[in-house]
Amino acid sequence: MTKLKLGPLEDDKPVKLTIELPAAVFRDLKSYAEILTRSEGATTPTEPAKLIAPMIERFMATDRAFAKARRGAAQSVPEAAERSG
Repeated sequence: MTKLKLGPLEDDKPVKLTIELPAAVFRDLKSYAEILTRSEGATTPTEPAKLIAPMIERFMATDRAFAKARRGAAQSVPEAAERSG
């Protein structure tokens, strides 16, 4: 069994975005979807577009610099509110 970074996809209310991908990235996305479908033993193919949000979410969750900057931004908001209040 292949160990992919993405697991089962959650069904959540989507926000519609329109993006353009390089053809090579789209081909890789299709391949990833096919492998994910096989590894889950699913009968319905995974739509490549359904992978984009979990991939971005996983990327941001594992980006240490982003997490640090986000914590710093969250801490500065309460401090600013205390000074103005």
